[in-house]
Amino acid sequence: MFLPTENDSLCPAVIICPGGGYSVIVYEGEGISTAKEMAANGIAAFVLKYRLPGSSADNGKNNPLKDVQKAIKIVRENASKWNISPGKIGVMGFSAGGHLASTLATHYRPIINNPENTNLRPDFQILVYPVISMQDSLTHPGSRNQLLGDSPTPEDINNFSSELQVDGNTPPAYITHATDDVVVDVGNSIFYFEQLRHHKVPVEMHIYQKGNHGFIFKHKTWTAPLFEWMENSGFLTN
Repeated sequence: MFLPTENDSLCPAVIICPGGGYSVIVYEGEGISTAKEMAANGIAAFVLKYRLPGSSADNGKNNPLKDVQKAIKIVRENASKWNISPGKIGVMGFSAGGHLASTLATHYRPIINNPENTNLRPDFQILVYPVISMQDSLTHPGSRNQLLGDSPTPEDINNFSSELQVDGNTPPAYITHATDDVVVDVGNSIFYFEQLRHHKVPVEMHIYQKGNHGFIFKHKTWTAPLFEWMENSGFLTN
């Protein structure tokens, strides 16, 4: 948990889902470093160590989603304790963590125990070179194999393809990717952007010409347009 040092008014919050192809979690590089930058800019940040599903295509495929639902439940229920605005709690994900973030954004109806009826829908989503699709033509094969196993059913492939799950209530999105990404095809972000746009969901996308996968370690100013988007969208408290 990383809270803004100067936090006199209610601040927004973000749950960060680092990447790692659903086989590891890039906890420090994409998690902790990003959380510190968020906190330095007035945003409470929580880095999620979600359970990895394994490659057995059993119930483990739902464990990451259960964990991120539990995370937003905890943050929202403790918003007053941490001086967080309960209506400005978002999810942020990198690579396979971007898939998890977009899965929460499109699958926020509880699959966890939620007797308090806490709202699990994120108020916004931030996706950084995300895996979005499980379809053969777009997916990152390693992420799909780890999440759904070697022989996923058509139902699972469609259910975990976030671009197919968008509706008019999907939360606003900020998406960023690099055209020359050789690990996760930029088409993942483009297809998701198009679905959001067609469903009239507010969305902004920034695509770098170069940077490849993991460009945040090269483009040190990549968060500047993100913070501008958050401010313009009313999520960032000044």
